[in-house]
Amino acid sequence: MVASSAQHAGRDDAPALTLDDVRAAQKTLSGVARMTALEGSRHLSELIGSPVHLKCENLQRTGSFKVRGAYVRIAAMPPEERARGVVAASAGNHAQGVALAASLLGVRSTVFMPVGAALPKVAATRDYGARVRLHGQVVDETLRAAQEYAAETGAVFIHPFDHPDIVAGQGTVGLEVLEQCPEVRTVVVGIGGGGLAAGLALAVKSLRPDVRVIGVQAEGAAAYPPSLAAGRPVALESVSTMADGIMVGRPGDVPFKIIGELVDEVRTVSEDALSSALLLCLERAKLVVEPAGASPVAALLSAPESFEGPVVAVLSGGNVDPLVLQRTLRHGMAAAGRYLSLRLRLTDRPGALAALLGELSVSDANVLDVSHVRTDPRLGLTEAEVELHLETKGPQHCAEVKASLLRAGYTVTV
Repeated sequence: MVASSAQHAGRDDAPALTLDDVRAAQKTLSGVARMTALEGSRHLSELIGSPVHLKCENLQRTGSFKVRGAYVRIAAMPPEERARGVVAASAGNHAQGVALAASLLGVRSTVFMPVGAALPKVAATRDYGARVRLHGQVVDETLRAAQEYAAETGAVFIHPFDHPDIVAGQGTVGLEVLEQCPEVRTVVVGIGGGGLAAGLALAVKSLRPDVRVIGVQAEGAAAYPPSLAAGRPVALESVSTMADGIMVGRPGDVPFKIIGELVDEVRTVSEDALSSALLLCLERAKLVVEPAGASPVAALLSAPESFEGPVVAVLSGGNVDPLVLQRTLRHGMAAAGRYLSLRLRLTDRPGALAALLGELSVSDANVLDVSHVRTDPRLGLTEAEVELHLETKGPQHCAEVKASLLRAGYTVTV
């Protein structure tokens, strides 16, 4: 799905931020944020027929781009505000960015995180110097708690994306992209609330208006297409995606204006595409990337013919919970045809299961799991049902395994 933002936004209204703001943010971040690597991807380059480079913000301090905006935001606060401390709400990346930024600037920080937040992210946020308070089951509940805390204590609430300083800080990624790849023709970036995409688009379009900027959202959390169509931020009734880093139900007011003005397209990608992209980053690029960070790669995989190269895809973060990584990789392998689940019936006699497994051995399929059911009202008196989970070498091998079983006389249900 593609929504063209330019046709829905009023081009007469200039963004409140300017390139000078982004350049000032870059000076503020000197010695704080790293200029992350730009790595070429041979596989993606061959896929689209033009060079593809990966901007590795997953290797940034705290594991994502978020420290850029958080540091610029807190650094711009006057002394009396810094003395009151800061508070934020996040399930992961923003939490760690605020914690480190506040610590570097000598400011007290309190970060509210959902009760179910990944333990490694909670531990990392504490290690960066924040006081962590667990509250709520979902980020919206956590956000309300953080805002109530700010009202009660006077601490300054640091929004994850809806503030000019945050957008300017994230825009420094765009300046680096142009410096590292001056021949770039297309930049692809994930969109949640929109802070990174807005800042990047502002920097890139101010210096190179000929470069296309394409934003990417998960299908289950795509608030920008309907918002751009309506000409104003529209809240989704519900959001659901494995890409928790871009799982935002309503665009921010500040980034929405800039994205509507400067981002050329907003595309959506499926969960299958996200998991396949994460798997590709791990296998081919040797990079650990969270699902949100892999969203630009998912867009490239989904429609490779539609991108003009050279392309820079921004890998926005790598803070992935090991359990989520395990599930996502399994899903990605299934989407890539590397897993095959089958159900079939056997005559319930000694040696029948061994014969089936022998047939699979000949076809070189690796059996991961076997479920053998003998007592079920659906089965005949002499029947047993077997459910198999197999690891294969890809779609062609899946077809060969099924054909082998059919030739052997088995009735197979995928």
